[in-house]
Amino acid sequence: MLAFRMALRELRSGLQGFRIFLACLTLGVAAIAAVQSVSSGILTGLQEDGRAILGGDVSVRQIYTPPADDALAFLKRSGRISESAEMRGMARSLDEQRSTLVELKAVDGAYPLFGAVELRDGGDLQALLAKRNGAWGAVAEDTLLDRLELKPGDRLRLGDAEIEVRAVLAREPDKASSGAFALGPRLMVSTAALPDTALLQPGSIVYWTEKIALSPGTDAKAWQAELGRRFPDAGWRVRDTTNASPQIEQFIERMTLFLTLVGLTALLVGGVGVSNAVHAHLDARAGTIATLKCVGAPGALVFRTYLIQVMLLAALGIAFGLVIGGTAPLLLGRLLEGVLPINAHFGIYPGALAVAALFGLLTALTFSLWPLGRAREVPAGALFRDVIAPSGGRPRWVYVAALAASATALAALAIVTAADKRFAWWFVGGAIATLLAFRGAAWLVTRGAARAGRPKRPGLRLALANLHRPGNPTASVVLSLGLGLTVLVAIALVEGNFARRINDVIPKDAPSFFFVDVQPDQFDAFRQTVLSVPGTHGFEAVPSLRGRLATVNGEEAEKALKNPEKAWIIRNERGITYSAAPPRNGEIVAGSWWPEDYRGPPLLSIHKDVAEAFGIGVGDRLGLSILGRVIEAKVANVRAADFSTMAINFALVLSPGVLESAPQTWIATVRAPVDVEPAVQRAVLKRFPNITSVRIKDALETVSGMLGNIGLAVRLTAAITLIAGTLVLAGAVAAGHRRRVYDSVVLKVLGATRKDVLGAFLMEYGLLGLVTALISGIIGTITAWAILTRLMRWDWTFLPSAVLWTAALCTAITLLFGFLGTWRALGQPAAPLLRNE
Repeated sequence: MLAFRMALRELRSGLQGFRIFLACLTLGVAAIAAVQSVSSGILTGLQEDGRAILGGDVSVRQIYTPPADDALAFLKRSGRISESAEMRGMARSLDEQRSTLVELKAVDGAYPLFGAVELRDGGDLQALLAKRNGAWGAVAEDTLLDRLELKPGDRLRLGDAEIEVRAVLAREPDKASSGAFALGPRLMVSTAALPDTALLQPGSIVYWTEKIALSPGTDAKAWQAELGRRFPDAGWRVRDTTNASPQIEQFIERMTLFLTLVGLTALLVGGVGVSNAVHAHLDARAGTIATLKCVGAPGALVFRTYLIQVMLLAALGIAFGLVIGGTAPLLLGRLLEGVLPINAHFGIYPGALAVAALFGLLTALTFSLWPLGRAREVPAGALFRDVIAPSGGRPRWVYVAALAASATALAALAIVTAADKRFAWWFVGGAIATLLAFRGAAWLVTRGAARAGRPKRPGLRLALANLHRPGNPTASVVLSLGLGLTVLVAIALVEGNFARRINDVIPKDAPSFFFVDVQPDQFDAFRQTVLSVPGTHGFEAVPSLRGRLATVNGEEAEKALKNPEKAWIIRNERGITYSAAPPRNGEIVAGSWWPEDYRGPPLLSIHKDVAEAFGIGVGDRLGLSILGRVIEAKVANVRAADFSTMAINFALVLSPGVLESAPQTWIATVRAPVDVEPAVQRAVLKRFPNITSVRIKDALETVSGMLGNIGLAVRLTAAITLIAGTLVLAGAVAAGHRRRVYDSVVLKVLGATRKDVLGAFLMEYGLLGLVTALISGIIGTITAWAILTRLMRWDWTFLPSAVLWTAALCTAITLLFGFLGTWRALGQPAAPLLRNE
């Protein structure tokens, strides 16, 4: 109680010296609380609106054809049912001058079972989709109308049919269940209109989905088990409301993890500010602590007094952060409504706020224990001399052990709360390594300045001396600003490599078009049509089917998966082809290719990602479910291939003699000059309206736009780290203010002009800024290289501009705060300080 009363009495003097402390904690806690709250709102929306997002209690999806009659009868007996079909197609204007790729969805009269379709100007969906005046109706997203220069009431061509667009689609309740990635705008028609379009050709990639509202009292899991027993070889995908949109859920969880860790980085940077603030506060209270010790106060009382004071202030900073972080999602909710394909349930989530508060508390405790423990051990005499000869020393082992326990708890919290534990482990290890690296770099700078000798120029000599003298700010400046800048360098290099890959490298090597759903009887005429357009070249084509990995060495693929990071291989149907010759776009890394005249048992060539996913290789057996039939094949070889080049490539290639008689289509690519591309697209659509053409440039723009949005979110979050670093730098300058005043007075008394003193101090901070920028550039570059080459398996290119911009920013920030701090010190009169001393 005595320590508590003393702590409260000291706090009566105000928060001077703790403003940076409060700002750092508030910023870090607010960032984590906001990210966790937004994530909780989105995931809660996925869970609570699962029926509307999925479109039913259960969804049964099958490629190529709808379920067989007996299976469909069973589904209908289970409750209310709605059938839909999804595929990609080409919509074009009536004059054939404009066309665009669309995500086509055909729905029946029962759609939607749950939720509601929102139309911009209102109206009844089924009435709008009905056939009137010889044309089927449709609703479409406004992007489609913009691309084809249409308005509601105008008509377009879809395959062989004329479709009248009667309303603008504002929101589709179950869009998220189709996946988060779309190459084109949505066009919704009636299932009764599909035959008139002639898009349903043998082998065309169509996903048929049955949404079922189960009869009251039916247990969804038990029903799925019964469905599996009745139709074990159906080859469909079954989902219920617990995983209504797994792709979006996984994306949100990964973005939450990444942004939370960036927020934690900001909090760790702020932790340096906490340490600096506590150290500066104890320096300012040197006389008080010395007096207490001289009158008999034990060191434990001093420690408890200031620990209570720090924790009370930490609680205040955490409270501010929770208020900001908890309310920010409520204010930003409307901005996110049009971005998210679901309705997020933004609100106050106690669990999210508790996690953020615990992060803040452990950070404050971890970074304040060392200076508090040091103050407890320093003798009173040393404290009286601390202004001109700062004492060193380490806390006793009990405080070091407490610090280690607190740091361990902080790391454990980061790992336990992360969706991807492996990534969190890497982050914790990287954070520790980075902190040690910057601490070591600061030590090297200090030692280097001490060994640099005595330059003839007085200002430079003074600047170097300030870098290594007792109580120098080198370590705090390098560590605080360096962490924030390292994050920015890493993000700038990763994002720059992404942009370069998409905008520079891929377009040079990529084909101009992908053509999908080319029927076998159309192939020769299609090839001739494409190559008849002047300027086209590089035509390539392969047969294509869709199927999924069913078994691995006789075990279900889901159970055989060894590497969760490769789960995309079993998540959806994969493209499958067959070939007598090895693909040109790949390299065999294990095994060998079969002879061109091979006609034996099925053999399989797999991409190395498939091998890594299941820990398999040459000689293992995979079962492929294609058109409801499982084909088991032995792995003959493993290939390496770069899918990002946009060339035709398949993860699964079968030997000849297996799939030739199955319903199939061809996919083809062609290269053409940019000015010829519209002519190619018009020629193909005019003669083959069922063939879907994907313009690579449009696809790249879509991907680039998505990466741009993600990059903006990441940059904004990373900016928080830089702000925290800047705050800590300001705190470091403020912490050294007393010493700056003392130095300035002494130098002015000895005859130095204001210009001389200012130049020496600015030279000191300029050197610190350049050194910090160099260290940040090196560590940030290594981090970006590891992320791209080890985690993402991408090619790496060093982009010096990102590092140079960071160096300039770092030096400018350091000089600015150094100038402000020095200018304040120079303005202090000498007489009061000299009389006091």
